[in-house]
Amino acid sequence: MCKYSMIGVALAWCVALVPAHAQPVVDNAFVQAAIQRGAQIWDVRGERDFIKGHLPGALNIGDAAAVLRDPNAEDFLATERVAQILGGGGIDPSRETVVYGARGTWNAYFGRYALRYFGGTQVTVLHDGIEGWQAAGLPLASGAAQPRPVKLTLTVNPTLAVSTQDVLNRLNRPEVQIVDARTPKEFAGEDIRALRGGHIPGAVNIPYEQNWVDPDTLNKLARRQVNDTRGMALKATTDLKALYAALDPDKETVVYCQSGARAAETAGVLEQLGFRNVKVYDASWLGYGNKLDAPANNATVFNIGALNGRLASMQARIVALEDELDAAKKKLANR
Repeated sequence: MCKYSMIGVALAWCVALVPAHAQPVVDNAFVQAAIQRGAQIWDVRGERDFIKGHLPGALNIGDAAAVLRDPNAEDFLATERVAQILGGGGIDPSRETVVYGARGTWNAYFGRYALRYFGGTQVTVLHDGIEGWQAAGLPLASGAAQPRPVKLTLTVNPTLAVSTQDVLNRLNRPEVQIVDARTPKEFAGEDIRALRGGHIPGAVNIPYEQNWVDPDTLNKLARRQVNDTRGMALKATTDLKALYAALDPDKETVVYCQSGARAAETAGVLEQLGFRNVKVYDASWLGYGNKLDAPANNATVFNIGALNGRLASMQARIVALEDELDAAKKKLANR
């Protein structure tokens, strides 16, 4: 209990020790206070980027989405293995945690989802990431992480995720709404990333990039039209509410993408807006699209024959180029 005689000082002291109930997305000031009170800071970027610069005291296990998931199915590894990886990195889901990565990317939200899925209850995201921290002139550290390994026994929280069967059971139920966080081409079945393209019947397509101030930032970076990620900052609350205005915050909301990663960001944003029952469809379209008897809209089938034809054509072209190169080398050698 605070016992200072000056009310203002007492309140400040209490706030520094005991965090108020935080929304999922936090700012630099929150993170600074979290560091002061001993919260763990998890940097979900790859080790090379982490070594170059990171928030003081941050922990790191490498690229979190790659390290914690099976590379083929893109599902979480066995719970025991996840416990070994997180524990070895000194990351304890039971502690208050702030997760960050690069500004605006889904990776930090995936880290938040992962910790909560494995039992965490106080997990927040610094959406502006290390770029926002640097832009504010706040200090960075460098070098490898210095974890204190902890032995963990993790228990999965089943209320945060749904399976393919759960999704099938929810189709056409008026109390459930489904959000597809993929690109419009994926949603339309034009960009096929499973055995089938298309989308789950009844789903509303709101790409996760629409949460950003400028959803086209990644394309602009690729075209060198911009030279920083400021466009990936989170939209103002009023704009986000307008973006999701067709959805009901009181309904159960299932979010999916290709493998659950982009969906984790949309889920976090919806929780930030006050949606009360948000679930991530972890297997997402990779699971649903590969289940050929699951109903789908705009369904398109991956054309194996056409792909094999293109591969054969490419191989023939490679052989021809190799022959041309050999002939050129011989011609030079005979001069």
